Amino acid sequence: MGKIVKKYVCGPIQTNCYFVIDEKTANTLIIDPGPGSDRLLDLPLENGWHMKAVLLTHAHWDHIEHAADFHDKFSIPRIILDKEKETLSDPAINVSEDLTGQGRTYEADRFVRDGDIIDEWGFRIKVYALPGHTPGGAGWYMPDDGILFSGDSLFQGSTGRTDFPGGSMSDLIRSLNKMIAELPVETRVYPGHGPETDIASEKMYNPFLTDIFNN
Repeated sequence: MGKIVKKYVCGPIQTNCYFVIDEKTANTLIIDPGPGSDRLLDLPLENGWHMKAVLLTHAHWDHIEHAADFHDKFSIPRIILDKEKETLSDPAINVSEDLTGQGRTYEADRFVRDGDIIDEWGFRIKVYALPGHTPGGAGWYMPDDGILFSGDSLFQGSTGRTDFPGGSMSDLIRSLNKMIAELPVETRVYPGHGPETDIASEKMYNPFLTDIFNN
């Protein structure tokens, strides 16, 4: 028995929100509950999922808007990379001001660092710092299950935008290069928008990465 990944596309920017469920225990994580994900609040009770944590790939409005609702309803921690504190607190960086017309600030309960291992609730997760789309973007890699949640850092055939405040294309390519070089090629990638992919395909076909891996 392993992990089940359920994807729900939510909100005006079509953000991917994921539930990751342990088949044996029904322990469950939610990743990036952005706008529109409040409609998913009843799913855990309806399905018998035991909610354990909110994992945030970064603190942009379209990935974090309803994190507090899941935190409050299920008394679970919101976990994010430590370098994302400024994005949480600055409406210009978390783009809530630009995208909603109303600046918002957000909170997290637990901050992790690059290379940390979260080994709790039946999940083993390695934290990859992926600065570039935001200063504190993170990839959540589950080595026992061969899956990666890449947020807006890595998409199928592309990478995230870096023209937002705090963005850096050089930082993003550098951090992706390091991560992808370490991950098994069969690793499934679940991005913040669009369809899933895998590391083998990105090494071969992603125009932002092919020069690195095919020369």
